[in-house]
Amino acid sequence: MAYASLISLMTTIKSLLMTSNSPMQSLICDHREELWAIHEKVSSLAVFLNNFEKNNVSGEMTYLEVQVKEVASAVEYTIQLRVTEIEMANTKSQNKRTRRNFHRSLQQVAEDIDCVRKESTKIRDKGKQASLVQDFSISANDVLKVKNNMVGRDDQRERLLEDLTRGYSGEPKVIPIIGMGGIGKTTLAIEVYNDAHVRSHFDVCAWATLSQQHNVKEMLLNLLRSTKGGTFDMTDEAELADMLHKSLHGKRYLIVMDDIWSSKAWDDVRRCFPSQNKGSRILLTTRNNEVACYANTENLSLQMSFMDQDESWNLFKSVAFANEALPLPSEFENIGKKIAEKSHGLPLTIVVVAGLLRSKKTIEDWESVAKDVKSFVKNDPDEQCSHVLGLSYNHLTSDLKTCLLYFGIFPEDTEIPVKHLKRFWMAEGFLNFENDLEGEAEKCLQDLINRCLVHVSKKSLDERKIISCKVHDLIYDLCLRQVQRGNLFIMNDILFEKSDEKKAQINDFVFDCDPNHVPSVCQSLSRHNMQPFKHWTGDKIDKFPYGLYRALLTPGHHQLRDDDNNNLLKRTRSIFFSGHYFSSFILKSELIHFKLLKILDLAHMAIYSFPLQILSLIWLRYLALRCLENFDIPPEICSLWNLQTFIVRGYTLPYITFPEKIWGLMQLRYLKLHKFHLPNQPSVSVDKARHMSFSNIQSISYLSPLCCTKEVLSGIQNVKKIGLNGDQDDYESFQKSGHFNNLVILQQLETLSVRNMYDWSLVTIPTTLKKLKLYRTYLSWSYLDIIAELPNLEVLKLMFNACRGDEWDPNVSVFTQLKVLLIEVNSLKSWKATNDNFPVLERLVLRSGYHLKKIPIEFADINTLQLIELDSCLPILAESAARIQQEQQDLGNDPVDVRIITSRYFIG
Repeated sequence: MAYASLISLMTTIKSLLMTSNSPMQSLICDHREELWAIHEKVSSLAVFLNNFEKNNVSGEMTYLEVQVKEVASAVEYTIQLRVTEIEMANTKSQNKRTRRNFHRSLQQVAEDIDCVRKESTKIRDKGKQASLVQDFSISANDVLKVKNNMVGRDDQRERLLEDLTRGYSGEPKVIPIIGMGGIGKTTLAIEVYNDAHVRSHFDVCAWATLSQQHNVKEMLLNLLRSTKGGTFDMTDEAELADMLHKSLHGKRYLIVMDDIWSSKAWDDVRRCFPSQNKGSRILLTTRNNEVACYANTENLSLQMSFMDQDESWNLFKSVAFANEALPLPSEFENIGKKIAEKSHGLPLTIVVVAGLLRSKKTIEDWESVAKDVKSFVKNDPDEQCSHVLGLSYNHLTSDLKTCLLYFGIFPEDTEIPVKHLKRFWMAEGFLNFENDLEGEAEKCLQDLINRCLVHVSKKSLDERKIISCKVHDLIYDLCLRQVQRGNLFIMNDILFEKSDEKKAQINDFVFDCDPNHVPSVCQSLSRHNMQPFKHWTGDKIDKFPYGLYRALLTPGHHQLRDDDNNNLLKRTRSIFFSGHYFSSFILKSELIHFKLLKILDLAHMAIYSFPLQILSLIWLRYLALRCLENFDIPPEICSLWNLQTFIVRGYTLPYITFPEKIWGLMQLRYLKLHKFHLPNQPSVSVDKARHMSFSNIQSISYLSPLCCTKEVLSGIQNVKKIGLNGDQDDYESFQKSGHFNNLVILQQLETLSVRNMYDWSLVTIPTTLKKLKLYRTYLSWSYLDIIAELPNLEVLKLMFNACRGDEWDPNVSVFTQLKVLLIEVNSLKSWKATNDNFPVLERLVLRSGYHLKKIPIEFADINTLQLIELDSCLPILAESAARIQQEQQDLGNDPVDVRIITSRYFIG
């Protein structure tokens, strides 16, 4: 976590150096050289530490890492606090004093960083990194001696047996088995390795179990012992590799490399395997999809999924009642099925729980376990689950560990919206500010998915974008355990409630106050241990009229005492609200005390006006609110010069008009409101103009179409996603404005969403567009011929009343790149398209099609078509889809997947 602390510090310093905030500019100008010098020192330390941490596979922090983490956290805290004091200074004397303090603090933090750098230099010079390496190698013989009891997985077993034994010639083929720790990869590999048919098919069978820090020589020796038997005196890797190659030459061999962690481990041995045409096979088990893709050239990989309920129960039963000859008592069977279901399909959990229950014969014991399976697993004296999953965690790089642990702040079993997760990572400072933040966030998420630690819950229609994700409950528990150590952040649940003792309690803070008034942060605080976050729903949340808050705090260190009231509030860096919309906003008057807050997420709480106290939170990077009434954004919004994400929810709001000073938020990347008006950029000098635009903006919605002036669009010209939301009055004014062609200014635009713009057919759309979503635009179907000319359009979503009329005849228009077409509620009755109009279409989704009776039969000739989904459509339309499916089958093609979804509100 030390590396994460350094990245966060670098982000803070860089944001200061890049600020255009007027009060800050003179301060930064005076200390620019000192700040750059500190940034360079921290940057070089981060490079060293990143390499240092890669060699520490134990998962425990070394003394140096603890030292670096504490110093980095203290330096960031000090710099932010001193800058905040300068920003809040009200008089000249205060300003002068706070600037002196800032200067002295910079000198002190530079000395602190130098001390840590000296320690790192000593370690580098003495080469002490090697002492960190630990060997987790496992004996292949030990693995193969285990009595294997494969239950379930019949389809995967049969497929694997076929892939292994099909054909007696051809180049050696690599078959990876991929899945998270404990999902049964090794068990399946042992099952097929020991299969009699497999043994007779191959001349030589050899097995090697690897480790995170793989030892090439030991790996070669394991394989040689399997192929030749006996012992080997030689120690030279080249000689061993040559001997292994000769022992396999001219033979059909099966090699199993169990638990391979890296591409390098594969590269170290791949040349030992002869490539003659004998039909040999190499079976890999890995937790990393990247390793599988690297080694597998023929797409033969087998992705292990979680067990379904029947498989889970059969496996549980085979272990828990292994020695029982009599039929199971019905009460044990019913409870056993509940326990198996609560293991969430992970074989390791099922086996551990069933094994521990084997010695428990009373129904009361089983009922107790059924209430909390996860706690029962944690009490396993052998800690089997913790060890297996801990290996995956320890093998992560520092940045991936940081991003994974963040899943622990969400309620258990929650599907997490990916766009929110990424923005939180950015706001927390987990990602290198000097790189492409969106690219870094995407890479981190994909790495965690590739390593089978995070699972995809939902994808976009084109299957290319991950919409939501989650972690298995054992991974979630691992995250909580790591968070409890306090190395990354301290997580507390804040709960205000009235009690008989006339106290308003916060789960980690207790404030003495009058129960008839809103609690104020003014009295003594006491600390309690973190409680696991509970998903408060329904009646439970009503017990807490002020709702629930979750707070993340910077870990304490010798400079920040936990018993210091003020420091606890200043160390709070993130606040999330979880409750119902009509909770009282109890923290409003207290926000000013959370001086170093980075995230304030109140999107699930309805408020009635913009809380002016927020304007003092100058380090805020993520702000999400929900408003019910008129919502004026004050000009002082520009004081939030670190803001990256600004979201205001609420569909009953009128247009929100931003003040001109909004253009001073140079770090802004995501801006989303139901509908808002953005003023033209202020008239300033060319030099100042560089500091008065959203140069980092990625997504902005929903903007009034009247804002599509050249002045506004030139200020957001790097935007990739934009949403426009109008009404009838806007349309009439838009027609008169002459802004039709201004969107072409946006040469980076990839996604456009348009709402409530009546017949906007005069608008010129940038040719860079890849996704277009229309809602209540009332276009004629013939206008889609113009849209078809967009050369890069891949996704077209025609939502509620996007088009008017009952006939769509594309004629000669061709959607050359369109892969996804969604058509929702409309009056379409006749569709005369052919396969020539949609040559590369992959997915067709029709929703609430109350009038359409037929999909063009020519769609059967679209070779790329994979899915037809019908949601709440006429039954006769399903018959049309079935005919297309049958037609493709008759042509000898893979038939399209037809999915029928019937809403309970739909009346056919």
